[in-house]
Amino acid sequence: MKLTIDSMTYGPDGFARTDDGKAVFVSGGVTGDTVEADIVSTGASFDRAVVREVVEPSPDRVQPPCPFVGICGGCPWGSLAQAAQHAAKEENLRSTLKRIGRFDDDAIAAIVRPIRYAKDAWGYRNKIELAPVLDGGKFRLGMHGTDPDTIVRVDACPLFEKKYPKAVKSVVGALSYLGNSRDLELERVGIRASRRTKALEVALWTPTGGFPRAQVARVLTDAVKPTSVVRVMSKGDRRARRVAGVEALAGEGSWTEQIAGELMRLSAPSFFQVNTAAAEILIELVLDALKPAEDEVGIDLYSGAGTFTLPLARRMDFVYAVEAYGPAVRDLRRNLESANITNVDAIGGDAVREFPDDDADVLVVDPPRAGLDEQAIGLIAGTSARDVAYVSCDPATLARDLRRFTDEGTFRVVSATPVDLFPQTFHCETVAHLTRA
Repeated sequence: MKLTIDSMTYGPDGFARTDDGKAVFVSGGVTGDTVEADIVSTGASFDRAVVREVVEPSPDRVQPPCPFVGICGGCPWGSLAQAAQHAAKEENLRSTLKRIGRFDDDAIAAIVRPIRYAKDAWGYRNKIELAPVLDGGKFRLGMHGTDPDTIVRVDACPLFEKKYPKAVKSVVGALSYLGNSRDLELERVGIRASRRTKALEVALWTPTGGFPRAQVARVLTDAVKPTSVVRVMSKGDRRARRVAGVEALAGEGSWTEQIAGELMRLSAPSFFQVNTAAAEILIELVLDALKPAEDEVGIDLYSGAGTFTLPLARRMDFVYAVEAYGPAVRDLRRNLESANITNVDAIGGDAVREFPDDDADVLVVDPPRAGLDEQAIGLIAGTSARDVAYVSCDPATLARDLRRFTDEGTFRVVSATPVDLFPQTFHCETVAHLTRA
């Protein structure tokens, strides 16, 4: 079937229509391509297809530095020019606000701001993860392919921190050597690197139980020269694994990063934005929206290890920070202590159950992909807060929640600014500013 790609979806695929108007999601195509594609599945309202040949390449098609674009799942938009990626991400936000948030065109035009982004389109990730697989009886590490059940063997990743170009190959080589001499029971391997602090950590995720600690530490230290090697022990059902403990095998036992003038220390299980420079844009937008004053009180829901908590506390009288994930709470408290910040109450627990009793002047919320619980929206609306900054990693749940806030009537949406934290992918963060209606 010959198709012309009209746009990019919120996903890895391009979007086209057949001659009779049926929607087709096309893997391997970018906006403006004319392609020959094979239909791989047919549904009542849309089909899925895979590009067999690019008949006429788009003016926005580029040659990526990674040979695994379209094979590895890490950079599905790698063949699309950066300006076109930005335009697609802005349009995805607009269309989602209209389709799910039910905002009209005039409201969307007033709300959506131009996309913000950092300098590096490649070599920006401070973290990557590798997956283990037995291939012909031999242990190896790789990255999940576009088919998540496929592991693609790689020696480098152009998305990973460009100051450490040999780190991936060194880790893969060291652990392949060890894994072929004994069963390490590795579930995954994380590598974190910072160009600012020069910290390089290798984290090995395994079940609880025996482990050749000394041998693994020695081989990785010789091969990679990391500042930290840790083992993260997990247990429970495979689909709901939980962290049972973290062991320092070598070095500092944690990873450090400098962001917005703050030095943050993070344990391997703790979440941290993978694009440090672009995450600083998030902080800038949050502070611009909230304009915190030194006599005010703030609430930081889903605070993590303190990305927004620390800069807010520097500018406010008091901040309540609520986080449910145990390792992140411990990191938050350690980061506050190291920064000598004493005007924060770091609360461990669910955002709804542990919502602070005291009132607040401003709030920042950075929920997981599922967005805000309806109860959380009610609790936020019940405060006398003048402004809310909502940091979202999913445009669909953001649009749903902005509609809930609008219908509730306490807050109105001032702006929604997309921020490209994930170049070469369809993912995009958004900072929405709400003010009291």
